[in-house]
Amino acid sequence: MFSNIFSPIDRLKNSSRNQILVKRDDLIDPFISGNKWRKLKYILKEAEHQDKKHIVTFGGAYSNHLVATAAACSRSRFKSTAFVRGESLNNEMLMICRLFGMELIFTDRESYRQKKTLYEQYFGGDPDTYFVDEGGASYEAILGCAEIIQELPEDIDHIFCAAGTGTTAAGLLKGIYDAGLSTQLHVVPVLKGGGFIGEEIIKYTGLDTQLTLHLDYHFGGYAKTTSELITFMKAFTAEEGILIDQVYTAKMFYAIDDLVKKGWFKPEEKIVALHTGGLLGLMGIKDKI
Repeated sequence: MFSNIFSPIDRLKNSSRNQILVKRDDLIDPFISGNKWRKLKYILKEAEHQDKKHIVTFGGAYSNHLVATAAACSRSRFKSTAFVRGESLNNEMLMICRLFGMELIFTDRESYRQKKTLYEQYFGGDPDTYFVDEGGASYEAILGCAEIIQELPEDIDHIFCAAGTGTTAAGLLKGIYDAGLSTQLHVVPVLKGGGFIGEEIIKYTGLDTQLTLHLDYHFGGYAKTTSELITFMKAFTAEEGILIDQVYTAKMFYAIDDLVKKGWFKPEEKIVALHTGGLLGLMGIKDKI
């Protein structure tokens, strides 16, 4: 479960994207795909080191993090529980969580904001439990995401990733710095008002160079979408043969296409887009495709 997994790198087919490579972390695992596997790798190692038996985490009803955690815990012999934001419901994502043995505790949105309080209320007296923040945000997650840089050619000029909390981006920036590379990191926040993600990245890493945030590609906010984005997703997938989701990766690829058209990059520069998985999010828009 904790061994290194090197995902492939593909070149996009459309002639307008011939300088763009895709780091296919979405192919790591059908359920623990993309940055979710990267984040959980050292989290679960640390829990195992502390002799914990039960992972407790947090997420929304369509959270890829919850699915990934449920699957990873099942394979690693951890018990798992998740506090789910909002009213009780059934969907494909939560069904998969339950199949992997995860207990779900539905929580009103106000209480959900106080994650440490919730954890203490339910599990504070249980020494076997291990707290994992929403999305796996942690220093251990940053260490796992930093390893992506070791799997890339050293002559990459630009790396793009979508961001919800900034943890993956912080790992990439740490990896760039540790390797002594001049690569520029481009972060596409997927929520409205995502400028705080830059502050989070700096807080995690102490680094503020080689970093650019592109704040105009959120399409209304987290998990929000528009007909324009759906149209782009359909065209991109048909042209490239790569599935993308409306929450994260479609917004990133749209941003890259738009910035290339606007002349942000020299024709000879190499661009890598990190495909962070998230394909299960497509279940939430099946009626719009």
